[in-house]
Amino acid sequence: MKISIITVVLNGKTYIQECIQSVLNQSYDNVEYIVIDGESTDGTIEIIKKYESNISRWISEPDKGIYDAMNKGIQFATGDIIGILNSDDMYADENVIGQVVNSIAEYDSDTCYGDLLYLDCKDINRQVRYWKAGAFNKENFRRGWMPPHPTFFVRRQVYEKYGSFNLNFPLAADYELMLRLLYKHKITTIYIPEVMVKMRTGGRCSPGLLNTTKVVFENYKAWKMNDLKPNPMTFVLKPFSKLRQLNYRPSLLPSKY
Repeated sequence: MKISIITVVLNGKTYIQECIQSVLNQSYDNVEYIVIDGESTDGTIEIIKKYESNISRWISEPDKGIYDAMNKGIQFATGDIIGILNSDDMYADENVIGQVVNSIAEYDSDTCYGDLLYLDCKDINRQVRYWKAGAFNKENFRRGWMPPHPTFFVRRQVYEKYGSFNLNFPLAADYELMLRLLYKHKITTIYIPEVMVKMRTGGRCSPGLLNTTKVVFENYKAWKMNDLKPNPMTFVLKPFSKLRQLNYRPSLLPSKY
């Protein structure tokens, strides 16, 4: 199967080269790589051009935010499966995409997801959090659970049938998407019990009372918009679920990228 990987970026000069290399170094051959740049001005475009012979398609133009950029990438994608890798993230090793394709094919699944490792943005050899997603149980959404979105791969036909990111959710469109697909429409999924993506800490949804409040509100809005009734404790439990991710796994730290 052909797999499309989408990277969205805006002024990401510091880390995007590692991100690009982690895609290009994958052992799986049939990869379409799409880069959506939001008209960067910091030198990001020059780095993209350095690798453009190995990038299937890239554009640089203004957008309405990160999820709008992701939607553009999904519209361009021609692969059977679509994955999204942000510009300051990297795949854990060269076999991630191969594992994704094999798992989706073996279990005839519409989606898959795995574990996520958070690294210190200044020292990627220091682990901050380990997000062990665990096997899928639809009702876990009512307990504040969600899959790590950077590890979430989706068949293109699912996006075509059920839609992509809802721009009415500027901070939690990924949560709304997964809630809509996995909980409301009961799309099939498979859990890969491996670290698939390494993510640097920080960014647009960094911790803080204001951001946390906004995200909780958008999570609630996601249930209401999809005509779903959550457990009243869902939005209390969700932030506390991060506490379980602080189980350090130093053996996972070495990276080729």
